[in-house]
Amino acid sequence: MVNGGEETGGNSARGKSTVAAFLASARKLAPGLAVALLAVGVSLLVHALVPMLPAMTIAVVLGIAAVNVPGTSSLCQGPWRAGLNFAGKHLMRVGIVFLGLKLSLGDIVNLGWVSVLLVAGVVLLSFAGTYALGKLFRLDGDAPLLIATGFSICGASAIGAMAAVKGTKHEDTVLPVALVTLCGTLAIGILPLLMNPLGLNALEFGQWVGAGVHDVGQVVATAQTAGAVALSAAVVIKLTRVIMLAPIVGVAGVLERKRHTKDRLAQDARNALTGETVAAPRFPPVVPLFVIGFLLMAALRSTGWLSHGAIEAGALAQDIALGAALFGLGSSVRMSELFDTGLRATVMALCAWALIATLAFGAVHLMAA
Repeated sequence: MVNGGEETGGNSARGKSTVAAFLASARKLAPGLAVALLAVGVSLLVHALVPMLPAMTIAVVLGIAAVNVPGTSSLCQGPWRAGLNFAGKHLMRVGIVFLGLKLSLGDIVNLGWVSVLLVAGVVLLSFAGTYALGKLFRLDGDAPLLIATGFSICGASAIGAMAAVKGTKHEDTVLPVALVTLCGTLAIGILPLLMNPLGLNALEFGQWVGAGVHDVGQVVATAQTAGAVALSAAVVIKLTRVIMLAPIVGVAGVLERKRHTKDRLAQDARNALTGETVAAPRFPPVVPLFVIGFLLMAALRSTGWLSHGAIEAGALAQDIALGAALFGLGSSVRMSELFDTGLRATVMALCAWALIATLAFGAVHLMAA
């Protein structure tokens, strides 16, 4: 009986300790998460008033402003930091899962296999070309890979997915997200001005935007300037690019595991020679769980079982999660540091943007042929 009482008392103490730790963590995260959610509300309101401005772009800009304006800057580095970092990492993954609800595989199949293959070709060539440019401009670490993923597939969401597979530090995703936001925002203002000089009709313009602009919100904001036909074409083409997220992240996961296997064998050999015991590197997932969730959501949407209300609710959940994540990432962008270290990366990103726009333009003409 005594032992049973001691065990019960021990379990009770451990339970209380777990609850106390959870509450302490929640108190630490709450200020930053509350500010991030408030920023999302402001972003959605501004987008409702000015549809040309994508809510996700506004969220990033608000985050950048918050960390660079006296007063809120110290809060971003102090009591808000833990919650903002949590949003930038974990809510990004939640948003990627809900992004799957935007995908209807039937719409993609209806494009025809030629168009689907052309879009896939644009993604692969954009990825390879942007990665090569990143190496040519001697960008550090995983920056070339993250920028290539974001520019060729679906902006910040793709950057977050690739960063998870590579184990990239949170702070190292900040510059790629800032660059993909910059170039996507430029597209909103510049591409509509090129529609008539390039001789594009509404359908072709929509296809060009869908194949060449990075984030879904930026695609919508750019294409809607040419009307409903352009918007519809742009969204379907864009979502065809989004589905490429899973295979590209999967390939990166396989390559990363091979690298870790080599590192582990090398470490085991060193341990055998020195007699020391050094922990082997952890194996990353081939495909992260949230990417599997993204695919499951896309499959669920494709069944036609979901009501319009459920799809709209999923879209709102995605906006809230991604908006909070992008505000968190934006709040890590100090303009002084960006100007000091990001000029070379900015030039590289603009070159990549021009490359992707050119590849997309060529694909549009092949679709019409």
